[in-house]
Amino acid sequence: RMAAAPPSYCFVAFPPCSKDGLVVFGKNSARPRDEVQEVVYFAAAAHDPGSKVECTYIEIEQVPKTHAVVLSRPSWLWGAEMGANEHGVCVANEAVVTREPASESEALLGMDLVRLGLERGATAKEALDVIVALLEEHGQGGNYYEDGSSCHTFQSAFLIVDRSEAWILETSGKYWAAEKITEGVKCICNQLSLTTKIDAEHPELRDYVRSQGWWNGDSDFNFSEVFSLADDHLTCCSGKESLEKQGGDVSAQAMIDVLRDKDSGVCVDSESFLTTASIVSVLPQDPSFPCVHYFTGTPDPSRSIFKPFIFVDDVKLVPKVQSPSFGNDDPAKKIPRFQEKPDRRHELYKAHEWARSLLENDQDKGQKLMRIMLDLEKQGLEAMEDILTRTEVLDPAEVVDLFYDCVDTELKFFK
Repeated sequence: RMAAAPPSYCFVAFPPCSKDGLVVFGKNSARPRDEVQEVVYFAAAAHDPGSKVECTYIEIEQVPKTHAVVLSRPSWLWGAEMGANEHGVCVANEAVVTREPASESEALLGMDLVRLGLERGATAKEALDVIVALLEEHGQGGNYYEDGSSCHTFQSAFLIVDRSEAWILETSGKYWAAEKITEGVKCICNQLSLTTKIDAEHPELRDYVRSQGWWNGDSDFNFSEVFSLADDHLTCCSGKESLEKQGGDVSAQAMIDVLRDKDSGVCVDSESFLTTASIVSVLPQDPSFPCVHYFTGTPDPSRSIFKPFIFVDDVKLVPKVQSPSFGNDDPAKKIPRFQEKPDRRHELYKAHEWARSLLENDQDKGQKLMRIMLDLEKQGLEAMEDILTRTEVLDPAEVVDLFYDCVDTELKFFK
């Protein structure tokens, strides 16, 4: 039985579809309903020769220097569903099912590769090179969920974006293909989407699929057709049309609206899955402007607000969106894994649970609260728009507490 992959959606919009020389990136992370996602920042760091890094399941060689990263991640694991680094690179991943069963043996998770790509790649292409080299060396595998009763495994697809280009990377085991995007709108979801336009690939990809009897070499090589189960690759993204309808005006707000849309299916709220966190990033093509990354840190973007983060030195940490740490006693780190589930809720998550029950039980109060919240979000978006359109250079002191203050204000409203 192949488990269905959670239906997350990732988007990128380039000019001419996006506004004023901006690249706009977004993702809804669909995960098991009760899973908590935290927002964490790690400063750039230098590492001693020969040091190792402990990923979710395996330890690998560390590199001499890692970039500063901000991540939205399921709080039991090392990697991330999505995030950005100080060089304006954004990476999101999708769990996909291909005709090859994903490995249950513990290796790198697709989510570990998101973080590794961000920590080690200063451009989208560098992040891609990092991810495929690590795939080759360590492989992908292991449980995608914090579930002691069964192992859910998937292959991975990635959307990797910087200020000038994006790469869609799709994998099956250690084999992969990638397409480069520099204009228009692109969406990836939990199905393979690459067809015959392939700009980079695993050197043995075609020999491998020939040897499996999946392609005879006579027809055009179509990645999704070769690797998908039956007709799995035909339907994807319902959000793409909404972004294209913006006609050259895709902004952070337009991306947020698409991520909030339940009718289109982009905002997942089903029996087994929920959009547990969302991100929108705005990357100016002009490198003299800062990139702005908006995180919810809470489930269901239609009742969460997007809060801005900008990379500066000594950025203030935000413990209120960080889950408690259980160190080596964490059931995710002990073998056999996941024998119990600790309470991973952070302060903002708990406040949201209260707000949700209010929304469900007292519609008037709930809607009033939601209006206040959206007003707060709008102020943040307008302040960022100001930063991205002014001529003078941004003073880091102005934004060092930015994300911290937004989370703090949001919590005050809930009180």
